[in-house]
Amino acid sequence: MTQSQADIGVTGLAVMGRNLARNLARHGHAVALHNRSPERTRSLVKEHGDEGTFVPSESMADFVASLRRPRAVIIMVKAGEPTDAVIGELTPLLEPGDIVIDCGNAHYTDTRRREAALRRDGLHFVGCGVSGGEEGALNGPSIMPGGSAESYQRLGPILESIAAQVDGTPCCTHVGPDAAGHFVKMVHNGIEYADMQLIAEAYDVLRAGLAAAPGQLSEIFRTWNEGDLDSYLIQITADVLAHTDAATGKPFIDIVLDQAEQKGTGRWTVQSALDLGVPITGIAEATFARSLSGHTQQREPARTVFGGESADLGVSDPQAFTDDVRRALYASKVVAYAQGFDQIAAGSSEYGWDVDRGAMATIWRGGCIIRARFLDRIRAAYDEDPALPSLLVAPYFAAAVRDGVDSWRRVVAQAAQAGIPAPAFASSLAYYDGLRRPRLPAALIQGLRDYFGSHSYQRTDAAGAFHTEWAADRQEHPA
Repeated sequence: MTQSQADIGVTGLAVMGRNLARNLARHGHAVALHNRSPERTRSLVKEHGDEGTFVPSESMADFVASLRRPRAVIIMVKAGEPTDAVIGELTPLLEPGDIVIDCGNAHYTDTRRREAALRRDGLHFVGCGVSGGEEGALNGPSIMPGGSAESYQRLGPILESIAAQVDGTPCCTHVGPDAAGHFVKMVHNGIEYADMQLIAEAYDVLRAGLAAAPGQLSEIFRTWNEGDLDSYLIQITADVLAHTDAATGKPFIDIVLDQAEQKGTGRWTVQSALDLGVPITGIAEATFARSLSGHTQQREPARTVFGGESADLGVSDPQAFTDDVRRALYASKVVAYAQGFDQIAAGSSEYGWDVDRGAMATIWRGGCIIRARFLDRIRAAYDEDPALPSLLVAPYFAAAVRDGVDSWRRVVAQAAQAGIPAPAFASSLAYYDGLRRPRLPAALIQGLRDYFGSHSYQRTDAAGAFHTEWAADRQEHPA
């Protein structure tokens, strides 16, 4: 190819960048390639050059020169300082109207900063969430691009062509301006944390209650995946539980260290929710549960002092117990998604992004880690009422929760009595009860705050704020 003819460029050719570049080439886009280590560029062309048109460059200047205007450059490097370093090297070579796309897991506040800085130079900066892991990047991810509407006119057809497709609809849409794309991807990952923790708790309770081998539990999850719980995570749970460790012959799940890793997006989701004042209790408990799993310096002494045994769950009807766990899992899962979509609404309102929650459910139906059958139901709920105050009150989900609430309570109670931690199940149930209860004990909290700090309170029978002179005559007056 001659200079300036590549449709789009990718700099950063580790596994995700490499697979994304291959996906682009497979869909007929001429892809400019660049990596700090030229060997990775040469390796990609040598191994996969027959998959499409690649334009390799060893210098950033040649890489930029190989792109047609307005240039579109995807950055696929580690979030944080490495991303800033690449932007610093790249942008002096660009011209007004060119587009820089960060497809890494950047914190949305960094994306807001970068977007504002590049906009001052006449450049478009797109924070673009990509979900689906290595396989999704290669074969069709869910893509969540933010940035200007003008940049999406150039990028949209390219990104939609490589995204996962469900019922003929690409799992990609313009999320909104500024950092909307990375914010939504962050919340997606928070929901993912909750979903995995809930599945893990369901497995733990089932194994204790049924005294079943992992292979037997695998079949339960396989069966669940044929109903309302049909999802990618339930599907792969069945696969993991069925796997046997080649070295020991033991169930794989029994030889894996019980300390879960995290890359930070769960923590970001919780921190953001606190800033926005959104209660995402299920997501928060899932994040803290991962953190607790890694605190071996505390877990071991506690086990020594208190013992690690759990009591018998007293299961007399295995099938009824299994059905209870399934219903509890589904109801808790609805809470996790409801909380996540509430956070998206709050972020959208705070930053003026105008994010369409129904569209987010649509693009999460394929390619991404939390893809699930009931996302169609979520999309339908927001299509019917875009201002839905909570996913829990949508008719379909309200009926599902009502159907499962007795099972939910039994599972949480049984787990607590047996000494089996189920923080995501329990916090999700408490959230449901908190929403529906006519009067909460927050009234007492307000009284206490006014007593020690003169923070004032509101009355049920009068408008305005009031304060009581607690240390004096206890007369009330307007605050």
